[in-house]
Amino acid sequence: MVKTSLIKATPWDATAFGMPTFELLEYSIAALQQASQAVGHFTLKVDPLADKGLLHEYGFYYCDTLIEPHCDASRLRKAQCSAAIVSKEVEPELVLAICRGSFAHDRFHRDFNLPKSAADIRYVNWLKQLLAAQNVYGLYWQGILAGFIGYTGNCLVLHALLGQYRGKGMSKYWWSSVCCELLAQGHRQVKSSISATNLAVLNLYASLGFSFNNPQDIYHRVAP
Repeated sequence: MVKTSLIKATPWDATAFGMPTFELLEYSIAALQQASQAVGHFTLKVDPLADKGLLHEYGFYYCDTLIEPHCDASRLRKAQCSAAIVSKEVEPELVLAICRGSFAHDRFHRDFNLPKSAADIRYVNWLKQLLAAQNVYGLYWQGILAGFIGYTGNCLVLHALLGQYRGKGMSKYWWSSVCCELLAQGHRQVKSSISATNLAVLNLYASLGFSFNNPQDIYHRVAP
């Protein structure tokens, strides 16, 4: 039996990957020993400066480093363009089509023990939940859907653009608009969580006045 005080099940990931999935709630010998007695896929988030010796001893391998962009209204650099519109009026199938195959920097696509097709399913399932909660902004350029931003509370949790709209300086208009809307709802700040390897998104957040904190190294383990 997996003790919930040390390890928690992540059923949303299990649905996508077809195996039991868990997250360790602390970096300790006790938690690692619990994980070693169970079958499935395991995630552990640790301080980048922590000694990783125990992780390797218990079969964990590095997948990603996450950092947290955050910004309040006083620091947000607003950018506006009449051609760039955000709206919650979206056609779910069009948004889901953008989601499929859009992600490459996340830890699940970078995990060599997981099929990329299953990682795609994970993000599609997550986006479906956000759509059902009406927590998705469609990003429109001259009236054409170019991408989406999904959010939970004050956190931008899932976003993607069609390839032809990337790297052209448009994103700052959409991100600025969504951040302004969330701040107008009464949130003190807006934040996100991104891979440190995703330099395009990191530079986007920096250009809008975001700061970065809370780095975490992500380690995985698969026990068949």
